Amino acid sequence: MDIRVSGALVGLLSSALWSAAAAQEIRPRALSFEEARVTLEQASDALAAADANVRGKVDLAEAADSLRLPEISVDVRQMQFQKSLSLPLGSLEPVAGAFGISSPLQFSERDWRLRPILTTVMPIYSGGQIPAAQAAADAAVRQASAERDLESQSQLLQLVQMYFGQQLARQALDVRRDVRDGLQRHVDHADKLEREGFATKAQRLQAAVARDQAERDYQHAVYDLETISDSLANLLRSEQPISTITPLFVISASPGPLETFRDAALLQHPEIRRLQALGEQASEGVKVQQAKLRPQLYAFGQYDLHRDDALITDSDWAFGIGLRYSFFSGSNRPRRISAARHLQSRAESGLREARNQVTIGVTRAYNNLESARKQFLLLDSSIELASESLRLQELAFREGQVTSLDVIDAQLRMGGAMVERAQAAYQYDVALAHLLEISGQLHLYQEYLRKADKVLAQ
Repeated sequence: MDIRVSGALVGLLSSALWSAAAAQEIRPRALSFEEARVTLEQASDALAAADANVRGKVDLAEAADSLRLPEISVDVRQMQFQKSLSLPLGSLEPVAGAFGISSPLQFSERDWRLRPILTTVMPIYSGGQIPAAQAAADAAVRQASAERDLESQSQLLQLVQMYFGQQLARQALDVRRDVRDGLQRHVDHADKLEREGFATKAQRLQAAVARDQAERDYQHAVYDLETISDSLANLLRSEQPISTITPLFVISASPGPLETFRDAALLQHPEIRRLQALGEQASEGVKVQQAKLRPQLYAFGQYDLHRDDALITDSDWAFGIGLRYSFFSGSNRPRRISAARHLQSRAESGLREARNQVTIGVTRAYNNLESARKQFLLLDSSIELASESLRLQELAFREGQVTSLDVIDAQLRMGGAMVERAQAAYQYDVALAHLLEISGQLHLYQEYLRKADKVLAQ
């Protein structure tokens, strides 16, 4: 099938699809990168789960703050009992004997009684368990917060890749369309020159083959754009396609010294903060297990809420101080202390390894960013040369001074340079996100975007 017929069919099909979409009132939703970030924060289920985890840990920490408060409870028992009592009469035995009362006196009672007892217990000394539990709960909040930041950075990094990936796909599609259209014009010129006897059939066929290849590249670019667009809409939980309005960008200046990002990473990276919090919890876990070897001191009080139904041995009220100490426990407390120390050692080793990996990651991300930045800046001259070369080759072909292949090569070089520049800008945007992510500063991405002095117009 002739490519012009195929192109016409594709055009008709595209028009039909657009009309169908318009009939269903499906309109693209235009979002800047900052608007997309806010939308992601609101729509992400992963972030919602991380937020719920933080709130849960905060509630547990607040609950741990109350561990030193007294515990007040009511113990209500409806019970049947039997009580037997033997009471010697002693010196009253002769008198009692005169009345037929034998010694000792025997009493027996069997009855139902209601026994409501109000009890208060307040810890005075726990051996260190309470402060350790409170410190561990606070560390768990910091761990959950770091995990939330990790998830947020992961989601934001994914947004950068998809948002600017859609911009790259759009740029590539535009370039592929221009290349295809340019080669179509070249086919038309070659066809005309062949009819006039100034070009050979082979030259026209060469142009047609190049045009067909450009059409295939264009169709591939269409599907690439469709794929990344669907992915972005799904990420933002949008039923509408997303129109990305923030262009690919590059900051021509260096981002700053590598050491600055290394220092920030070791101080702020969420994974390091998470492992620090885990190390603190492990340390407090050792203290909790050690505290179980110590005695516990507490104050207590009791009050009988139904004294009229009390047993003779029951007190109306009581208060005092108690001491509890376990001489032997089947839980093997020394082994539990050893296990807690191994867990602490594991957390400390993991933290050291994470710091090393983060340092390596910062260096890699920084170099990738610098490579993309310099590559982008160096492509300006290549594009200018390719554009001028294409103009001259087209003029020379009309004059019969060059072959069809020369024009085709110039057209492809121009398209390749344009796509390469867009790819370099995309690589810069993603590398910047990686560098800020590994240094714990991805929340500053929008500020870097505002500093951009090189943008690719859509």
